[in-house]
Amino acid sequence: MSEHAKEKAVTRVPGFIRIQPDGVLLSIKLQPRASSNEIGEPLGEELRVKVAAPPIDSAANEALVRLLAEELGCPRNRVELIRGHSSRHKIVKLYGLSQESVAEKLCPPQRKPQ
Repeated sequence: MSEHAKEKAVTRVPGFIRIQPDGVLLSIKLQPRASSNEIGEPLGEELRVKVAAPPIDSAANEALVRLLAEELGCPRNRVELIRGHSSRHKIVKLYGLSQESVAEKLCPPQRKPQ
């Protein structure tokens, strides 16, 4: 494998991650009232996330923020719901995190998109 090909393989970003100057945007499809909280497979250009909380009084949104902060090992104030407060399709901004660290933590080897 050539050096250029190796660099391209390392810098590949999953479709649900968009790079911003001050952090990373995640496109998420949220499934509330699931049996457990878990981060699932990428689904097209979105990452599927399941939370046990119901979609009432922002409980599911808060559960999403808590789950992402826990999985990424960052404070909750670095995870912000930007768009989709009343929709299953959400945009979440992660402040101060690199796309490499986010992709590594949210896409372990068995879940990495091809």
